Amino acid sequence: MIEEKIHLNKIKRNRGVIIVQTIVFSALMVIVIGALAGWAATTLKAGRETFNREQAFQSAEAGIDYYRWHLAHAPNDYQDGTGVTGSYLHSLKDRNGNIVGQFSLDITAPTLGSTLVKIKSTGTSSLDALLPRKIESYVAKPSIAKYAVTGNNAMRFGTGTEIFGPIHINGGIRFDGLAHNIITSGTTTYTDTDGDACTGSNSYGVHTCRTPADPISPAALPSRPDVFEAGRLISQPTIDFSGFTTDLATLKTNAIASGFYRDVAGSGFSGYHLVLKTNDTFDLYKINSWASLGNCSTSGTSYSWSIGSQTLQGNYPFPTNGIIFLEDHVVVDGQINGARLTIAAVDLPVPSSPANYKSIIINNDISYTNYDGSDSIGLIGQDGVMVGMISEDNLKIDAALIAQNNRVGRFYYSGSSCTYKNRSVLSLYGMIASYSRYGFAYTDGTGYTIRSITYDANLLYAPPPDFPITSSQYQILSWQEVK
Repeated sequence: MIEEKIHLNKIKRNRGVIIVQTIVFSALMVIVIGALAGWAATTLKAGRETFNREQAFQSAEAGIDYYRWHLAHAPNDYQDGTGVTGSYLHSLKDRNGNIVGQFSLDITAPTLGSTLVKIKSTGTSSLDALLPRKIESYVAKPSIAKYAVTGNNAMRFGTGTEIFGPIHINGGIRFDGLAHNIITSGTTTYTDTDGDACTGSNSYGVHTCRTPADPISPAALPSRPDVFEAGRLISQPTIDFSGFTTDLATLKTNAIASGFYRDVAGSGFSGYHLVLKTNDTFDLYKINSWASLGNCSTSGTSYSWSIGSQTLQGNYPFPTNGIIFLEDHVVVDGQINGARLTIAAVDLPVPSSPANYKSIIINNDISYTNYDGSDSIGLIGQDGVMVGMISEDNLKIDAALIAQNNRVGRFYYSGSSCTYKNRSVLSLYGMIASYSRYGFAYTDGTGYTIRSITYDANLLYAPPPDFPITSSQYQILSWQEVK
């Protein structure tokens, strides 16, 4: 009897233990299953969100692509064909015509004289409009100001030349200085005609004579990072310098309409002199005569191209569209502060004789106050953009320079008693486009001993007003996702 009671008590105790274990394991199973269910739900939600965010991103990208297409067909329409400002909403459909997303466009039109367009596209998925993605892109028609130096004919960059920025020449390039950016040529090979040429015929389109000199074609070109820090390319697309005439006609029309325009200075005058001022005005002079050559002799010109005497015509505000168009030779100097100008010395219709083409002359500093892109000067010479005889020993030029039919450089002055034949330093911040060979120095040591050319990267996004373009199509300059 006693043994039976003890046995029954053991059974009861075992039953209690089993119940506790069952409860504990059940609780653990509930927790584990709950955690797995929560993890599965979270993963599923994250997957849906990832899919919807990716769909929103693709919708935003579609908006950028759509407006690039729109600009290709309507280059001057920055209102999406609506004629009103605001955000422009479009649906994105799949190949079956089902709406899978939307994009909203905000377009910022270019400033006066620029082609830079800002496109902001906000995309959403049709499954979840609360997860937008935003992309901001800048597009523009590339202007000739995309290069630090560009030209039509073969050029030589001598020892002592240091250039920061890309270079492109339609002809061949001999480069013996230091290039910090890529150099390209429109030709594969050419004949280097300099008297001290290291290669002569079959010279590669981009080559150097710095020791050890480059070989001729078909031998392989070495990399030469001591000269070409970013490399070099040959057989690249060329630039049409003759096409600039159309751009110059547009400049003249715009100058007459809402810029500043003057015809030839008139009989008895040699041209104009513009003195730029930081208060957004300029003084305009008529040049009565050029200074005497004195003890200097010259070749290729019979003038000093430095002012002898002049007569003040008045002080004028910078034009609203930033275009100053003078149909005569123009001497330019001074400083700007927050202004954007294009100054052209061009005679239109084009004279029958190149001797009557007009030039920009620089003898004294042309300076910016700000170097963040808010200051910009473009100087266009129908003939050339040249430095005269009585030029500053340390000359600073902040501007983009175009010589349509001749060259950018300094006139040649010589003579044993010529005070001005040798100059020290020329610093250019901007760019050069020179039809013929560029150069501020000569192989006999005259001209500027040190030439420093620094590319103004702001010109890529915002060239001077109505500066000549190299393509009629908009190209993407920047692309980024924004918050």
